[in-house]
This record gives sequence, C-alpha cells and structure tokens, in this order.
Amino acid sequence: MRARAVVDLAALRANVRALRAAAPTAELMTVVKSDAYGHGMVPCARAARKAGASWLGAATPEEALALRAAGDTGRLMCWLWTPGGPWRQAIEADIDVSASGLWALREAVAAARACGRTARLHLKADTGLGRSGCQPADWPALVDEARAAEAEGAIRVTGLWSHFACADEPGHPSIGAQLSVFRDMVAHAEQAGLRPEVRHLANSPATLTVPESHFDLVRTGIATYGISPSSELGAAADFGLRPVMTLSAALASVKRVPGGHGVSYGHRYVTPGETTLALVPVGYGDGIPRHASGTGPVLVAGKWRTIAGTVAMDQFVVDLGGDTAAPGDEAVLFGPGDRGEPTAEDWARAVGSIAYEIVTRISARIPRVYVGEDGGTGN
Repeated sequence: MRARAVVDLAALRANVRALRAAAPTAELMTVVKSDAYGHGMVPCARAARKAGASWLGAATPEEALALRAAGDTGRLMCWLWTPGGPWRQAIEADIDVSASGLWALREAVAAARACGRTARLHLKADTGLGRSGCQPADWPALVDEARAAEAEGAIRVTGLWSHFACADEPGHPSIGAQLSVFRDMVAHAEQAGLRPEVRHLANSPATLTVPESHFDLVRTGIATYGISPSSELGAAADFGLRPVMTLSAALASVKRVPGGHGVSYGHRYVTPGETTLALVPVGYGDGIPRHASGTGPVLVAGKWRTIAGTVAMDQFVVDLGGDTAAPGDEAVLFGPGDRGEPTAEDWARAVGSIAYEIVTRISARIPRVYVGEDGGTGN
C-alpha cells in the first residue's frame, strides 16, 4: 500500500471515556464534523456511541443526514445552516437543528409545518466569538418568536448554546466574560418560558479545564481524537488521551546521489555531500502541507528526518545521510509517538499551524484502515 492512515478505534473509545470522566455531571457530544476531523465519520461515530457518547455533533446538515443514512438513531445535532438548507429532511430524520437568527428560526418553523412534525431546535447565542449566534441585543426577539412557535407546536426548543473563543488559552479574560453573558442569555430565555433539555457551551479545552462551563452537555471534538487543543493546556497524555491516527507511507525510491545535487522543485535543498535520498510517495494532493517543505518531520530508518526541499503534489524527499533504507520500507509521518515517530502536534509546530488542521486535511486519497474494533481490522 502506497500510504495509509491507521485509525485506532480502541484509542478513540478510551478517549471518549476519559472525556466523560472529565465532565461527569454533563452528557457528552462527540463532534464528528469534517469526516471526524479526517478520521472517518461513520466508524468514529459508531465507536463514540459504544463508549457512551449520548450525542453526536455535525457541522452541516449533509453530514448529519449521512449519519442517519448510515444507521445512527441517537441524538444528533447540526448547526451550520444557510438559507434554503434541507430543513425538512433534517426534521424528518429527527436531527436537532440550530438557529442563530430569525431567518433560520422561520425556515425551521416553515419546514416543520410542511412536514407536520415538531422540529427540535437549539437557539445559539453569540456570547463573544463573533461568528454565528444571536447577539444579546437581538436575543429577546429571537426568544419571543421561538416561544410562540413552540406554543403552536411547530418547534421544541431543546437547547440553548454558544461557543468559546479562547478556551484554549488558560486564564484568558474572555472565558469568564462569555460565561457571564451565556448565563444571562439563558436566564432571559428561561424567564420567557423556554425549558431546554440541554444548555451547552464547553468545547474540548473547556471540557478539560473549565468545569463551570459544563452545564448539561459538553461538545468534544479534537480531544476525542487524542490531540490536545493547545500546547498551553498541556499534552494529550496529561489528560489521559491518546492520538488515534497514524499516517505512514512506503518508500518509493532510495538512491545515492552526489554532493551538490538539487532536490525537488526550485532546488531549495541541495545535498551537502554524497548522500542517500528516499522518496516518500505522498504530497499536498494527499493533504501534506506544502509549507512543510524543509520543515516537516518524518521517521525513516529509525531516525527523525526533515523533508528535503519542496513538497510536491504526490511526493517529497528525505535525506538519509549515511543511513540506508530500501524501497518499501516504512516512513511514519505522525502517530502517537510510541515508536519515536513525530506526532500531529509536532507537525503543527513545524509548519506553524494547529494539529486540528494536520489531521483534518489528510485527503480521501489515503485509505483509512481501522483497527481496535471488536478485535478486528478492516478498511
């Protein structure tokens, strides 16, 4: 196999259990958006359910509907809506939907009336992140209209929620400020007669470090996959989490070249002397960042190497120096670190990004191989 991403579902289940223990008074939503951060949405969703996730979270309605089509029947929420979205299909599939403003609420109500079902709907408050969510000044109007639609039977307001901006920065003043705004907005909604099943604010970092934000439900994304939300919070292992994905490839070529030999496009790397070059057959077409050129770490022949020269669409080169390898030998780009290989967090540091991006961008061209599910292995 040219390359593969091994996804350890036993590690994922253990991570879900660790996150449940970190928020013992709240239900847990496992977020599986963007193909479970590159790990494979349906297998990861099933593993999370087995480990006790009572909710799943998806960004888009298309993701949520795909989970239903794959047989998931539990509580499931999606939140990234645009006008004209598939409200009716989501409502008919018993998916909890979200509204950040009157247009979304009205579209959900119209779809619920059209299909003769009561929509389960969460109202999202903008408590300071500045993305989606209803501003505090507009909240009373949204709440009043939602309450009227609820009295009519078109919707049931099942959740009130918001999202942190800086929970991955311990002690950031916005954390307390957002908590205060959220409490005020929830209190207003409840005084107006709304009785949500769940109030939820905490993402992965808040689940791990801000217990006062847990409320009724926590939403864990990146931590589910064994990656720390930020180095400031600590390493994944500090929270009992284990990375789930290992990305590796088989060397496609190994050859000796003389000193002064240019390597890859632009000759940004030139061999300092006679050396051995190994070709790793993955590139930016597979989701390897092009800006990892000259910086990305790879374990080959028992040692860390750095990408030599420019990452191309399908391949990159590492300089083995005086070491030897053979075509077909394994190059490990990242994994849990057990064998001395880099981690996704090491890659993030090397390219000036975050580990979320490193794992999520691994393309569908690299097959996912699942291990740790009922003792079996398969694609």
